[in-house]
Amino acid sequence: MPKISIVIVNWRTPELLRGCLNALGNDEHKDSFELYVVDNASGDESLSILSNEFSYVNVLVNEDNVGFSKACNQVIPKAKGEYVLLLNPDTVVIDNAVSKLAAFLDNNPECGAVGPKILNEDGTLQLACRRAFPSPAAAFFRLTYLSILFPGHPLFAKYNMTYIDPEKAASVDALSGSCMMVRKNVIDKIGLLDEDIFMFGEDIDWCWRIKQAGWQVFYNPQAVIYHSHGAASRLRPIGTTFDLHAGMEVFYRKHLAQDYWPIFNQLVYITIRLRALIFVMVNLIKAQMPKTGKVTLKERQIDKSSC
Repeated sequence: MPKISIVIVNWRTPELLRGCLNALGNDEHKDSFELYVVDNASGDESLSILSNEFSYVNVLVNEDNVGFSKACNQVIPKAKGEYVLLLNPDTVVIDNAVSKLAAFLDNNPECGAVGPKILNEDGTLQLACRRAFPSPAAAFFRLTYLSILFPGHPLFAKYNMTYIDPEKAASVDALSGSCMMVRKNVIDKIGLLDEDIFMFGEDIDWCWRIKQAGWQVFYNPQAVIYHSHGAASRLRPIGTTFDLHAGMEVFYRKHLAQDYWPIFNQLVYITIRLRALIFVMVNLIKAQMPKTGKVTLKERQIDKSSC
């Protein structure tokens, strides 16, 4: 029986997918993994790469892009592992990161989900890898730049937890769905990802339900990955913007709205939608600008010294 079931949802990132799978193959405990790749109608060479180079991977092919949550839910019930790892194809795991996450769960029975330290291509920390839950207060501190002006303040910087040493393990509210490991028996109790969320926000919703069920959520910096954030979403920036804000609205409606007056909730929904429109306009302007030729994270085995 496998110990870890790894679920990767792919959409038009064939080269990154190849790099992600090659990196997983370097883990000392790779024989304890079972791998699933769900292809959301990429229409490119992704399937041929999987067939020719990674025949051991379980592949599910969708005729349409059904989104991240639904794609994951198509395979999670089949997972045989004690732990389920959601992993984006635009990630590169290093130094046995997957095994280190599993070891953390082994040693911390109160922990229902754990995530790694996630680095950008330049080695800086991706703040989304350890977060507090969203709230109107957190949104206010970010909009007013108080969270940036006072990154060490436990109230103003609560959402991105920049006041916590990134080299120390910490109990957090939410992890990044680009790489998060969850106990299978916890999933059996709290349910699958919310399919009302196409992508973005499903990770926060899952972490909320995990904590509501009495489990803890941890950030473990001993496990490290690199993540080319938004490699696939760059191909559909406007749709991604709407997906992001729709996820925000679903989360607020499910978990926070009951704590506020209806008129305040309507103001929140209006603000979310206005923010989405602003971001769409920004993306449309960017689309008219000359390309810079910036290259995203390539499929490479990152040297240990780069950490």
